[in-house]
Amino acid sequence: MSADRTPLVAGNWKMNKTPQEARAWGAFFRDEISTLPADVEVAVCPPFPALEATCDALAGTNVWVGAQAVHENASGAHTGEVSAAMIAGSGARGVIVGHSERRAAGETDVQVAARVRAGLDAGLFVILCCGESLQQREAGQTNAHVTAQVNAALSGIDRSVITHLAIAYEPIWAIGTGKTATPEMAQETCAQVRAAAAAHVDGGALRVLYGGSVSPGNAADLMAQPDIDGALVGGASLDPSDFAAIVRGASAGG
Repeated sequence: MSADRTPLVAGNWKMNKTPQEARAWGAFFRDEISTLPADVEVAVCPPFPALEATCDALAGTNVWVGAQAVHENASGAHTGEVSAAMIAGSGARGVIVGHSERRAAGETDVQVAARVRAGLDAGLFVILCCGESLQQREAGQTNAHVTAQVNAALSGIDRSVITHLAIAYEPIWAIGTGKTATPEMAQETCAQVRAAAAAHVDGGALRVLYGGSVSPGNAADLMAQPDIDGALVGGASLDPSDFAAIVRGASAGG
C-alpha cells in the first residue's frame, strides 16, 4: 500500500448477527480498539436490523458503521429496500454497493451506478465492489470485466467524491470459498481497478481494497502490495479477535 493512502479495513457481516449479537460483538471489539494501529481506518457493515445496535455499541470509538446495500430511490413502493436517508438516520456513515452476492441476485450495472450516486448524495462513504467469476478469469477476461464494472459505476461522477469512495476488488471465486488470490494476482487486478477508476477520480488518492477469504494469516501479505489499501472482510469479521488481527495486518508499521 502507499504511505499516502490510509488503509481501510471493513467487515461485511452479510446475513449474520441479531441486534443483541451485534452489541456483544461491539462490546468485545471495544476492548481490542485500544490495541489497534492508529494508521488504519476501520468499519463494520452489519445487516440492516443491527445497524442501530452496532452504532450504539461502537459509539465514541473511531470505528464507523456501514450498511450492506442501498436503494437508488429516496422512498416509494420498494418492499424490502432501504434508502440512503434511512441508513444515515440509523447513525451509519457508509454503505457497500454492488457486492457480487447482490449482483448475483439481479442487481445490474445500471442499478449499481444509481446506488453509488444515492449513497454519495446522502453523504455516505461508498465501498463499490467489482470482481470476476472463475470462468472469466480462466478465459483471460478479468481486466476487461472489472474495467467495465468500474466504468459503468463511475461514469459521469464528480471527481470530488474521492473522499467518500473506495473500490473493493473481490474475485467471486474466492468469496467464502477459502480460496484466495495470491498477493501477486490480487495486486495485478487492484492495479487495473485503480487504472480504470483514474478516468473518473484521482487514481492516486483512491483506496482499492481486496476482498475474498481474507484472514489473519494472509492479511499482511496481501496489504503489503503497492495497490492494495486495505480489505473488505467477510467471514473473518464475525469474530472480533480475527477482525482485529486483520486490522493489525493492514498497518504500515505492522
